Amino acid sequence: MDSGGGSSGGGSADREPAGPVRRVFSGTTWEPVVGYSRAVAAGDFVFVSGCTSVDGATFVHPGDAYAQTRQAIRNAADGLAGLGATLADVVQTRMYVTDIARWQEIGQAHGEAFGDVRPAATMIEVAALIEEGMLVEVEVVAYRPGIGQA
Repeated sequence: MDSGGGSSGGGSADREPAGPVRRVFSGTTWEPVVGYSRAVAAGDFVFVSGCTSVDGATFVHPGDAYAQTRQAIRNAADGLAGLGATLADVVQTRMYVTDIARWQEIGQAHGEAFGDVRPAATMIEVAALIEEGMLVEVEVVAYRPGIGQA
């Protein structure tokens, strides 16, 4: 299974997961460099890494917080789908935004995607995201009993 390497003092990076873990990758070049998966299913949950407004490896929708949020949520939905979950299974979202004054644009896109689901949600202002011009990054956690089983 995965090993995080570089552990000192017997940290958890050297242990096998307690149960089955499934992973999907988006195919971007930065996943293996940084060492992460697009989404991980463990137990009854799916954890989707932060998604931004990229199509493949290309940043899209510069300057448009609403469109960037929609694209980020689409990318999160793709990660969920790769493990057999959907946006309807989402129980928590986190939105990292570079300008909290644009919360309404971001919130509108979030509401359109999750209005009936109504997950627990947090919006946090951050100084910057990985690429200049990115305005929002969205993480999701989904719940579906048994989804982590192989």
